Amino acid sequence: MPGDFTAQDVQKLRQTTGAGMLDAKHALESNGGDMEEAKRWLRVKGLASAAKREDREAVQGAISLVIKNDVAAVVELRCETDFVAKAPPFVAAAEQLANKVVVEGEQVVEGESGLVEELRTSFKENISIGRTARIKSGRGNIVGGYLHTQAGRGVNAVVVELAGGTEELAHDIAVHIAFAKPQYISRDEVPDDVVTAERETLTTITRNEGKPEAALDKIVSGRLNGFFKERCLQEQPYVRDEKLTISDLLGDSKVVRFLQMAVG
Repeated sequence: MPGDFTAQDVQKLRQTTGAGMLDAKHALESNGGDMEEAKRWLRVKGLASAAKREDREAVQGAISLVIKNDVAAVVELRCETDFVAKAPPFVAAAEQLANKVVVEGEQVVEGESGLVEELRTSFKENISIGRTARIKSGRGNIVGGYLHTQAGRGVNAVVVELAGGTEELAHDIAVHIAFAKPQYISRDEVPDDVVTAERETLTTITRNEGKPEAALDKIVSGRLNGFFKERCLQEQPYVRDEKLTISDLLGDSKVVRFLQMAVG
């Protein structure tokens, strides 16, 4: 910290103007430590209310997906409006973060406060790094993905790890997941309490419909199969050919895990 102002001066300037830490520091540096001139500088630059943006809800954003060799990274960069979410510098920042995560790991975003502050200053919105994920495939496995874009920014990213198969198959499965939104790979993964609760609900619905008591178990089992078909990847009809299930499409390959991240 230069000798003409201290960390306490930066904090005081932040508190009185609502500016971000880096903006307050820059203001003091640009004005020789003069507090009043620094306040005026922030007002002229339109930075004096930057901190107040943190109270505004960031419900928009851009998602970036980067795959390098056997590693995939997904990063969500959040903002307030669709206008900012599709701005090229904002989208580029999301891609920059994903490229760092794929190489260095998720913890790298902890050191990107400077980038976030720059974006807040530039766009005058509450901007933050949202969810991040990094998947490294197991030995011999394939990792593939798909990023659905709208207006030039990613809005729905999927990563799939396959045992067996090809990158093309992993991509095709990822495209399916993006639109079908399964919650589980197979019905074996559905927690027992979820299945029990759904069975009880279906039983009540079926009974209220006046179905014969003797037929309840058969009817409920059929409806429960529909529940699994909707939520379990392997049982879903393939979005590009509904005559095939994802299990048919996979053949001898196996989905080890998948990840889906969508804006909002």
